[in-house]
Amino acid sequence: MSLSEQHKQLIENSIERVADVAGDPSPLVYARLFAEQPEMEPLFILDRDGSAQGHMLAEALDCVFDLLGPRGYARTLIQSELTNHSGFGVPPTVFATFFRVVRDCFAEVLGSEWNAETDAAWGELLREIDAIVEQQTAKAGMEVG
Repeated sequence: MSLSEQHKQLIENSIERVADVAGDPSPLVYARLFAEQPEMEPLFILDRDGSAQGHMLAEALDCVFDLLGPRGYARTLIQSELTNHSGFGVPPTVFATFFRVVRDCFAEVLGSEWNAETDAAWGELLREIDAIVEQQTAKAGMEVG
């Protein structure tokens, strides 16, 4: 699966606009994640200043930008992070949820600037990420639960 050039541009523009509008969106993304997945919040008990959260969001966005461009490492990053997160008790389905939370948070931040085309582009990206997670989970013999 490959994103169209138009979809790539829409996703990239939306990420840049979120940075313009909200600065660092990490607090907003994690507030939404913890509201939707409250069992994840205790995993960040030692992250008192949010630096781990910021780093993890940056890694996720690096993964997105790789999928938009060179496609050199996103699959490997997702595979290794699935394993890392599994060690913390994060099931693959919850891991994949993070990208959806980012999209939903960005849509909220951008409000009326978020349109059907941007939503469709992100939807295509999320389907691709879900497929990668599913493939890597099956490959590693991980339980999806």
